[in-house]
Amino acid sequence: MKPLLIIIFALVLLGGGGAGAYFYFAKPAQAAVDASGEIAHAPKAAKKKGHAKDAESKFVELDPLILPVVTKNGVSQVLSMVIVLEVPNEEAMKNAEHLAPRLKDAFIQDMYGVLSHEAVMNSGVLQVGPLKNRLTRVSHKVLGEDGVNDVLIQVIQQRSM
Repeated sequence: MKPLLIIIFALVLLGGGGAGAYFYFAKPAQAAVDASGEIAHAPKAAKKKGHAKDAESKFVELDPLILPVVTKNGVSQVLSMVIVLEVPNEEAMKNAEHLAPRLKDAFIQDMYGVLSHEAVMNSGVLQVGPLKNRLTRVSHKVLGEDGVNDVLIQVIQQRSM
Protein backbone atom coordinates (compact mmCIF):
# COMPACT_ATOMS: atom_id res chain seq x y z
CA MET A 1 0.00 0.00 0.00
CA LYS A 2 2.82 2.42 0.92
CA PRO A 3 4.75 1.98 -2.36
CA LEU A 4 1.53 2.58 -4.31
CA LEU A 5 0.91 5.87 -2.47
CA ILE A 6 4.50 6.98 -3.07
CA ILE A 7 4.19 6.23 -6.81
CA ILE A 8 0.86 8.11 -7.05
CA PHE A 9 2.31 11.09 -5.15
CA ALA A 10 5.39 11.16 -7.44
CA LEU A 11 3.17 11.05 -10.56
CA VAL A 12 1.03 13.93 -9.26
CA LEU A 13 4.18 16.00 -8.56
CA LEU A 14 5.66 15.25 -11.99
CA GLY A 15 2.34 15.97 -13.70
CA GLY A 16 1.95 19.28 -11.87
CA GLY A 17 5.52 20.30 -12.68
CA GLY A 18 5.08 19.33 -16.33
CA ALA A 19 1.80 21.26 -16.61
CA GLY A 20 3.36 24.32 -14.95
CA ALA A 21 6.31 24.22 -17.33
CA TYR A 22 4.00 23.79 -20.33
CA PHE A 23 1.89 26.82 -19.45
CA TYR A 24 4.91 28.92 -18.52
CA PHE A 25 6.99 28.18 -21.63
CA ALA A 26 4.07 27.98 -24.10
CA LYS A 27 3.46 31.75 -23.95
CA PRO A 28 4.74 33.57 -27.03
CA ALA A 29 7.21 36.40 -26.58
CA GLN A 30 5.54 39.77 -26.21
CA ALA A 31 6.98 42.98 -27.55
CA ALA A 32 6.93 46.06 -25.37
CA VAL A 33 4.18 48.40 -26.53
CA ASP A 34 4.24 52.13 -25.76
CA ALA A 35 1.19 54.33 -25.01
CA SER A 36 0.34 54.90 -28.70
CA GLY A 37 0.09 51.18 -29.36
CA GLU A 38 3.31 51.08 -31.36
CA ILE A 39 6.09 48.62 -30.61
CA ALA A 40 8.68 50.40 -28.50
CA HIS A 41 12.22 50.29 -29.85
CA ALA A 42 15.35 50.50 -27.77
CA PRO A 43 16.95 53.94 -27.94
CA LYS A 44 19.99 54.29 -30.13
CA ALA A 45 23.23 54.30 -28.15
CA ALA A 46 24.80 57.72 -27.92
CA LYS A 47 28.04 57.95 -29.83
CA LYS A 48 31.15 59.11 -28.04
CA LYS A 49 32.33 62.54 -29.04
CA GLY A 50 35.14 62.41 -31.57
CA HIS A 51 34.62 58.77 -32.53
CA ALA A 52 33.79 57.69 -36.03
CA LYS A 53 30.56 56.01 -37.00
CA ASP A 54 30.23 52.38 -35.96
CA ALA A 55 30.00 51.36 -39.62
CA GLU A 56 33.50 52.73 -40.23
CA SER A 57 35.08 51.08 -37.19
CA LYS A 58 37.70 48.44 -37.86
CA PHE A 59 39.08 45.75 -35.56
CA VAL A 60 42.69 44.72 -35.08
CA GLU A 61 43.27 41.41 -33.29
CA LEU A 62 46.60 41.18 -31.53
CA ASP A 63 48.50 37.97 -30.94
CA PRO A 64 47.73 36.29 -27.60
CA LEU A 65 49.55 37.71 -24.59
CA ILE A 66 50.91 35.24 -22.04
CA LEU A 67 51.90 36.72 -18.70
CA PRO A 68 53.07 35.17 -15.42
CA VAL A 69 51.49 36.36 -12.19
CA VAL A 70 54.44 36.67 -9.82
CA THR A 71 53.92 36.82 -6.07
CA LYS A 72 56.43 36.75 -3.23
CA ASN A 73 56.33 32.92 -3.43
CA GLY A 74 57.13 32.87 -7.17
CA VAL A 75 54.89 32.32 -10.18
CA SER A 76 51.39 31.52 -8.95
CA GLN A 77 49.42 31.74 -12.21
CA VAL A 78 49.84 32.16 -15.92
CA LEU A 79 47.45 34.55 -17.60
CA SER A 80 46.63 34.26 -21.31
CA MET A 81 44.49 36.78 -23.14
CA VAL A 82 43.49 37.84 -26.62
CA ILE A 83 43.03 41.58 -27.11
CA VAL A 84 41.19 43.23 -30.00
CA LEU A 85 41.44 46.95 -30.70
CA GLU A 86 38.51 48.87 -32.14
CA VAL A 87 39.94 51.63 -34.31
CA PRO A 88 38.01 54.41 -36.08
CA ASN A 89 39.09 53.87 -39.71
CA GLU A 90 41.32 52.07 -42.20
CA GLU A 91 44.28 54.41 -41.63
CA ALA A 92 44.16 53.83 -37.86
CA MET A 93 43.91 50.08 -38.50
CA LYS A 94 47.10 50.10 -40.58
CA ASN A 95 48.83 52.20 -37.92
CA ALA A 96 47.74 49.79 -35.16
CA GLU A 97 48.94 46.78 -37.17
CA HIS A 98 52.26 48.52 -37.81
CA LEU A 99 52.72 49.41 -34.12
CA ALA A 100 51.42 46.07 -32.77
CA PRO A 101 54.84 44.91 -31.45
CA ARG A 102 55.31 48.21 -29.58
CA LEU A 103 51.76 48.02 -28.26
CA LYS A 104 52.18 44.45 -27.02
CA ASP A 105 55.45 45.43 -25.32
CA ALA A 106 53.70 48.33 -23.57
CA PHE A 107 50.87 46.00 -22.47
CA ILE A 108 53.34 43.48 -21.06
CA GLN A 109 55.34 46.13 -19.21
CA ASP A 110 52.25 47.71 -17.70
CA MET A 111 50.46 44.51 -16.72
CA TYR A 112 53.51 42.69 -15.40
CA GLY A 113 53.86 45.26 -12.64
CA VAL A 114 50.13 45.37 -11.98
CA LEU A 115 49.71 41.62 -11.82
CA SER A 116 52.72 41.16 -9.56
CA HIS A 117 51.25 43.62 -7.02
CA GLU A 118 47.82 42.06 -7.46
CA ALA A 119 46.26 45.48 -8.08
CA VAL A 120 43.73 43.98 -10.51
CA MET A 121 43.30 40.69 -8.65
CA ASN A 122 40.66 39.90 -6.05
CA SER A 123 41.40 36.67 -4.17
CA GLY A 124 43.32 35.34 -7.17
CA VAL A 125 40.57 36.17 -9.68
CA LEU A 126 41.31 38.76 -12.35
CA GLN A 127 39.09 41.86 -12.28
CA VAL A 128 38.37 42.68 -15.92
CA GLY A 129 37.15 46.28 -15.49
CA PRO A 130 40.37 47.75 -14.02
CA LEU A 131 42.45 45.68 -16.44
CA LYS A 132 40.50 47.00 -19.44
CA ASN A 133 40.93 50.58 -18.20
CA ARG A 134 44.71 50.09 -17.96
CA LEU A 135 44.87 48.54 -21.44
CA THR A 136 42.88 51.45 -22.87
CA ARG A 137 45.20 53.99 -21.24
CA VAL A 138 48.29 52.20 -22.60
CA SER A 139 46.72 52.00 -26.08
CA HIS A 140 46.08 55.73 -26.07
CA LYS A 141 49.71 56.38 -25.09
CA VAL A 142 51.08 54.26 -27.95
CA LEU A 143 48.51 54.93 -30.70
CA GLY A 144 47.21 58.36 -29.66
CA GLU A 145 43.83 59.39 -28.28
CA ASP A 146 42.16 59.26 -31.72
CA GLY A 147 43.90 56.01 -32.73
CA VAL A 148 41.75 53.69 -30.60
CA ASN A 149 38.02 53.75 -29.90
CA ASP A 150 37.98 50.83 -27.47
CA VAL A 151 40.01 47.88 -26.22
CA LEU A 152 38.11 44.61 -26.30
CA ILE A 153 39.25 41.65 -24.25
CA GLN A 154 38.14 38.66 -26.26
CA VAL A 155 39.55 35.78 -24.21
CA ILE A 156 41.05 35.54 -20.73
CA GLN A 157 42.36 32.33 -19.28
CA GLN A 158 43.92 31.93 -15.83
CA ARG A 159 45.92 28.81 -15.11
CA SER A 160 47.25 28.07 -11.62
CA MET A 161 50.78 26.80 -11.28
